[in-house]
Parts: sequence; structure tokens; C-alpha cells
Amino acid sequence: MTIAIMQPYIFPYIGYFQLINAVDKFIIYDDVNYINKGWINRNNILVSGQAHLFTIPLKDASQNKLINEVALSRNDPWQKKFLKTIQQSYQKAPYFQKVFVLIEEIVNLDVQTVYELTLNALIKTSAFMEIKTEIVPSSSIYNNTNLKGPERILDICKQENASHYINPIGGMELYDKSKFEKEGIRLDFIKSVSSPYIQFKNAFVPWLSVIDVLMFNSPDEIRKQLEAYELI
Repeated sequence: MTIAIMQPYIFPYIGYFQLINAVDKFIIYDDVNYINKGWINRNNILVSGQAHLFTIPLKDASQNKLINEVALSRNDPWQKKFLKTIQQSYQKAPYFQKVFVLIEEIVNLDVQTVYELTLNALIKTSAFMEIKTEIVPSSSIYNNTNLKGPERILDICKQENASHYINPIGGMELYDKSKFEKEGIRLDFIKSVSSPYIQFKNAFVPWLSVIDVLMFNSPDEIRKQLEAYELI
């Protein structure tokens, strides 16, 4: 059993989906504190050849709240504006029609929290990309919020009888491989390899939201993108 654990991000970059695709079970870390100015409710898309940050408005977001407690704003009808931006920016992209239907379905979901939106977005986008990995929220299973940091990750690994845990490359300074090895668990870090593709006639802008990848790449090309990483 190989697992990964990550906070939920909205339409994250391809590396996030590489991580989902690399494991048997992907655990959404929804019962940890919300991170201000992180990637939970925002990401970059291509607008006029440049990276453009979109942000989904939240109500009373605070680092004192858990991610699954943060509500979407009801005073800001962001959906219509967001979809219009996507349409204007990508309507001439080769895979616009099918991808826009997916985005429209996700954005118009009747949900109350940013966690519900991101969870549904990750599940639906993964299915669209033909990723078979099981996706589950941490709050629904493990009952270990008394633990923190690596100890909590290790406890989830043990509860899942995992033999292999894969973490994003940014966690190399936080997690000790020897500590995992003592528990019989292999720890690797996933590092994405840049795979340029044609974005209209612009110079390539890397690491944008998965929306950009889907708009410009065929299903076969997407499969290659999902495998463009190394484990360290």
C-alpha cells in the first residue's frame, strides 16, 4: 500500500495530480489549520500569455480554523466571473469544449465550504484524467488530531498498513527517512519534471493550474505529464 497526504488545493498544478496518480490511496488533509495566502483557494491560469492568479472568495477565513470549517463567501458571486475569465482566456485552446464543461460543473456545485469544493474538484478532475486512485478525507477515518506533524503522518501510515509514503519535495526538511524506516515504511519525495507544451503562440509558462494542462493536452499527452516526475 502506497499513500500520500496533502491539504486540498483548488485546481492545483500537475505535480499535485502526479502525486495522486503515484499512490494507491490519497488522503485529503482537511482537519488541519487553514493556511492564509496558500493554494487552498487560489492558483494561476494563463491570461494574455502571462500567469494570472485567481482567488475563490471565502468567508472569515482564518488560520485558527480547520480547512473543513472555512466557508465559501456567499456575498461574492465569483462563479460567473471565474467562468467568464476561463472562457475568454482558453476558448481557442484545442480541448476547451470538454474541459470547460468539467470546470463549469465543479464551479457550480452546491457546496458550503472550500473543503467540499476542493474535494469534489479533485475527485472529478482525477476521474477526467483517468486517475484511479482512491481519495478520502482525513477527518472521516483516522481520529488522530491530537498528533502533530510527522507523528500524525506516521500514525495514518500505520492505520493504513502502508509500506510506502510519498511526500511533495517541499517536505524534505520536515520528514526524516530513518524515522519512517524504523516503522517499516519507505519514504520518498516526488519531484516534478517540467514538460513544456504549446500554449497558443506564447513562450511556455510552467506550473500553472491543471486547467491549463487540460486545455492544451490530449489524453495521451496528459498521461505522459502524469509520469513526468522522479522519486527522491
